[in-house]
Amino acid sequence: MNKKIQYSNEPIGDLNLIPDFLPSPEELALKQQNTKVTISLSSESVAYFKDTAKKHHMQYQKIIRQLLDEYVAHQKSANKALQRTQKTRR
Repeated sequence: MNKKIQYSNEPIGDLNLIPDFLPSPEELALKQQNTKVTISLSSESVAYFKDTAKKHHMQYQKIIRQLLDEYVAHQKSANKALQRTQKTRR
């Protein structure tokens, strides 16, 4: 692989421009603002999350955060469904 590339001035051919498909830096930034909290968890729970994080090469805090976010999203959708059901019964 130490062989040098030799370039020539030959025509490349027809070029096709493609639109920029990469997201902007603003779109890549985290969309949710996090709030720091202090919480006491059982040693067994923390050990579980740490073991799981190690297996998946993640931070255990991130797994806990994702778990809570998923729980909240599920509860919100369940509450919306319940409210729709209650409105149709009236």
